[in-house]
Amino acid sequence: MKDIEVVNKVIKIDDKRKCKIKLVNDHFENAKKYIDNTAQLIIADIPYNLGNNAYASNPMWYIDGDNKKGESKLAGKSFFDTDNDFKINNFFDFCSRYLKKEPKEKGKSPAMIIFCAFEQIPMVIEMGKKHGFKNNYPLIFIKNYSSQVLKANMKIVGATEYAIVLYRDKLPKFNNIDEFGKNRMIFNWFEWKRDNSKQYPKIHPTQKPVNLLKELIKIFTDEGDVVLDPVAGSASTLRACAELKRSCYGFEIKKEFCKLAKEKMLNDIDMQLSIWN
Repeated sequence: MKDIEVVNKVIKIDDKRKCKIKLVNDHFENAKKYIDNTAQLIIADIPYNLGNNAYASNPMWYIDGDNKKGESKLAGKSFFDTDNDFKINNFFDFCSRYLKKEPKEKGKSPAMIIFCAFEQIPMVIEMGKKHGFKNNYPLIFIKNYSSQVLKANMKIVGATEYAIVLYRDKLPKFNNIDEFGKNRMIFNWFEWKRDNSKQYPKIHPTQKPVNLLKELIKIFTDEGDVVLDPVAGSASTLRACAELKRSCYGFEIKKEFCKLAKEKMLNDIDMQLSIWN
């Protein structure tokens, strides 16, 4: 169990409360071995099913990013050899079990945020309804760059990412108070700004910015709430939760990503928090 639970840290919220940051090198379907509570928020970046076209319009397809040097070892390769093993029905079945049940009071209900490809949105919505998540709305993330640089002289290139917020009946918990204590309007689009690599290392090809995740987590949770990431990858969700003092459980089946997450993304949590405090 020690080797499987790659990271297991307790962070003090105040004199009475603590939160836990746990990264597990195991499949999310084995979650009952590692967690004993349900989540206020589930965040997941599901496989985009790009297959062998994962790097198709990315410079990394070529050696040193130069198409004059010929194809690199990434040409014609998928991001992960586990994508074909991802079962979306099993994933939603898991989420329906580990997301908190709706409380009676308003403004406390849980939510899911599923990052997905634009083409996957109808499938995610329909699968959510099948598992009791009757309601949803989209989120759009706008970048000031594009990975499709090889297409730049051929077509309009993609510079957006997408996610779906799913919930059962009642609207989820919603924190929209600004720094001046006033309610603010939150649009369904967000700026996608790359993290400072010195603060948050890039260790995963589909890694989401920690600061963007923090923004979403603050909207849908409070300090001490539990967040769950069933496909943790770089553990950026866990890092975001640690900084916001939310408990977070992450599951990642690839050993190399867990190792990098432990060594680079989560290694200095205690030191960083002590500095901020």
